Amino acid sequence: MYYLAKFLVRLYFSIMYKLRYEGKENIPKDTTVIYACNHRSNADPPLLGAGGRGKFAFMAKEELFRNKLFAWLIRSLGAFPVARGKGDTGVIDTAVERLGSNRSLMIFPEGTRSKDGKVGKGHTGAALIAARANKPIIPVGIVYGEKLKFRTPVTVKYGLPIDPAEYCEISDTPNPRQLVKLKNRYMADIKLLVEGEPEPAAEPKEENADE
Repeated sequence: MYYLAKFLVRLYFSIMYKLRYEGKENIPKDTTVIYACNHRSNADPPLLGAGGRGKFAFMAKEELFRNKLFAWLIRSLGAFPVARGKGDTGVIDTAVERLGSNRSLMIFPEGTRSKDGKVGKGHTGAALIAARANKPIIPVGIVYGEKLKFRTPVTVKYGLPIDPAEYCEISDTPNPRQLVKLKNRYMADIKLLVEGEPEPAAEPKEENADE
């Protein structure tokens, strides 16, 4: 059922939008990974998941699980509930467990949708999960214009994997400062995928010397 649903989701989005995936060769084939992605709309999880490898797990706000039928559907696709704003530390344990049970994790480190399309500062949740599970992070950028509408060109870009061991100790209680360094790395990569290389600053014009 999972792979059938994944195929149908990709087919739907391919009809709805001019959908293109770039950098899929960057996704490791021999391990589960953490996809850290920018966040612009509710379509982001299926857009990201339709192009990734294997099965996924992802966090969803607990309100979405109140409807039993919808809860069954999203659970079957890998969702698990998170109580936002309540310090739900158990969600980290669940994420680590899912990574160890042959499911990659998708996470949106900005924590909320961007209104202007710019990439925000992000949080260290993906870094903490990566350090505890010792799994690589794949930065992802979902790129399109101002709004999603029928036949909008949408590009999902998968960046190079980031090894958490290069930035922090792999343990159940990694150093918070090291986690910030790892977070800054994947947020910088996401920003580059979404916004591209920054334009070089214009050189000041030389003034003519008085004769």
